[in-house]
Amino acid sequence: MRWRTALAVSFSAVILAAACATTGTPGSSPSAGGSGASGGAAFKRGDGGELKILYWQAPTILNPHQATGTKDSDASRLVVEPLASWGADAKPVANAIALEIPTVANGGVSADFTTVTWKLKPNLKWSDGTAVTADYVVFTFTQIADPATASTTESNTEGVKSVVAKDASTVVLTYAAPNPNFYQWGVGTCCGILQKAQWANFTGAKMKDAPANLNPIGTGPYVVDTFKPGDVVTYKMNTNFRDPNKPYFKTVNFKGGGDAESSARAVFQTGDVDYAWNLQVAANILTPMISGSTKGKMLSVYGSSVERILINFADPNAAGDARGEPTTKHPFFNGPDGLIVRKALAQATDRKTVAVQLYGDGLTGKPGCNIITGVPDLESTATTSFCASFDPVAAGKMLDDAGWKLGTDNIRAKNGIKLKLTYNTTVNAVRQATQAIMKTNWEKAGFSVTLLQTPAATFFTNTSPDGANHFWSDIEMFTNNSDPDPTSYLDGWTTKQIAQKSNQWQLGNYNRYSDATFDGYIDQLRKETDPAKRATLIKQANDNLILNVVIIPIVTRTQVTSGISSTVKGAVPTGWDSEMYAIQDWYK
Repeated sequence: MRWRTALAVSFSAVILAAACATTGTPGSSPSAGGSGASGGAAFKRGDGGELKILYWQAPTILNPHQATGTKDSDASRLVVEPLASWGADAKPVANAIALEIPTVANGGVSADFTTVTWKLKPNLKWSDGTAVTADYVVFTFTQIADPATASTTESNTEGVKSVVAKDASTVVLTYAAPNPNFYQWGVGTCCGILQKAQWANFTGAKMKDAPANLNPIGTGPYVVDTFKPGDVVTYKMNTNFRDPNKPYFKTVNFKGGGDAESSARAVFQTGDVDYAWNLQVAANILTPMISGSTKGKMLSVYGSSVERILINFADPNAAGDARGEPTTKHPFFNGPDGLIVRKALAQATDRKTVAVQLYGDGLTGKPGCNIITGVPDLESTATTSFCASFDPVAAGKMLDDAGWKLGTDNIRAKNGIKLKLTYNTTVNAVRQATQAIMKTNWEKAGFSVTLLQTPAATFFTNTSPDGANHFWSDIEMFTNNSDPDPTSYLDGWTTKQIAQKSNQWQLGNYNRYSDATFDGYIDQLRKETDPAKRATLIKQANDNLILNVVIIPIVTRTQVTSGISSTVKGAVPTGWDSEMYAIQDWYK
C-alpha cells in the first residue's frame, strides 16, 4: 500500500524535468498487472467474470466534459480515454491513446515549450471498429474550448493557440506562449477524446443534449451495455480494445447509491463488491472494519484532495433570475465588513477535531490549511498561523469590534442584517458530523447556522438549484482536486470562470469570486517558465484564496480512499487521475 509517494515529488520533477527525459514507453502501463514473471501475459481477455464496483454517489452522465462530479468522470473513464494518464508518480504515462509521452528529449516538445506533438498508437480503433485518427483529437479540443459548450473541462484549454492534425496519427498542440505546463491539455481527467460521429450534430450549446452523453463510443477497455442515470452502469468488454489480452473481466457492474459506510461493509465485511469508492467513514467505524477484514483491504494514497468550505460572494436569495448571479452581492460576505465576517468564520473553524475524530488523524485525512497541496515545492507556509488560530471567542470579539452586536436571540446583527448562514453539503455521515462541529463553533461566535444536506446525485449536477454549481446557499462543502501542476485548477477561481445562468452554471468558479490581483497571478502563471517563479505565483494565488477567506480548507484528504477485494490484483492508485485510469490492468 503506497501512502505518500506522490507527495515526495518536487514540482520540477513533475513537469519540467520531464522535458529532459523520456517518460513512458510505447504501450506502457502503470502496473505490471498484465505481465507474468516471464514477461508473458498473466491473463487473457475475458478470463474473469463480473467486476463489481460500488460508488455511493451514482453517476448521472458519461461525457467527461459535461461531468459535474468524480462519480461521472470515473464512470466515463472505462470508455472515454485521454491521450495519456497521470501515473502514481505524478508523471504522465502512455497507457491510453498516445503512443508515447512527448518530451524535449524525444522531440515531442519544442525547446521553447510552445509546441507538443502527440503520436497516436497505430491501428487504434473505436469500440465500434472504426479507425481513430488525429481529427478526433482536434474535434474534441475544439468542442471543449468553445465557450458555448460550457464544458466543465474548459479551463485546460486556456492559452492553447491551436490543435491540428499533422497527419492521421499525429497531433500538434501549440500554445500561444511558452508553457512549462506543457501537459496542460491531453493528460488526465480533463481530456477524454470523443468520437466525432456521435457529437457532430451536438456541438457547442447542444452538447448537453447529445444522446451520446449516456452511451459514448470510446477507446477504453469497456463499452456501455446499459445505463440508468442515478443508479447503475453495466459494461461489457470492448472487443476492439488495443491490447488483445485485456481487459480480464467480461463485464463490469458500476453501481451507485447507498452511503459510504454501507460501501465499506460491502467490501470489508460481506465481500459483496470488488471495489468500494470514497470511504468517507468516521475513523472509529472504518478502522475496525479494515483491521478485521480478510475479504478486502484499503487502497489509499495522498494527492491534492481537500475537503473545503466555499464562501458565496453572490446573493443566494436574490429574487427571480438574479438569484446567485455575479451581479448580485452577498449581504454580509461583501462590503466593508465582508473580510472581517469571513475571517471570523475561518477563526471559528475547528479543523483539528474534524481531522482527529472523523478522519483518524492521518488515516484518511489531516488538518488542512492550503488549497494547493500534494507537491511540497508548491505548498505555502504563509497560511499556517492563520489556519491554526481556532478561537470562537476571539472570532466573536472580532465581529463585536466591527459593530456586529449579539442580539437576544444570540445572533449577531448590524444595520438590520443578521449573520444567518445556510450550509449545504452532500448526504454523508462524516460530512454531517463535520457540519455539526462547525455549527457548534460558529454559533459560539454569533452566527446562526441552518444545515442543509443534498443527495450527491443532485448536489453534483448543474441542473438542480440545490447543486454545488448553482450554489444557492451561503456556504457549501465538498472535495475536489487538481493536476500536479495546478494552473488550470486555480483558473477555476478567476473572473472569467464564474458559474452563472448564461453558461448553464457549468464553469468552475462557484464562489462567484472576482479579484483582479488573483486574476493577475493566473495570467502570469500561464506565461512564466522559471520553476521558482512559478512556485511563488502558485503560493501567492493559494494565499489569496486562503487569507481572503474565499475558501476554508478543513481536511487534506487521501486522494484515493477506497476498499478493494483481497482477490483483485493490478490496481495501482494514483493521486492525480481517475481511480479508473488503468482498470484494464485489474485481474484476479
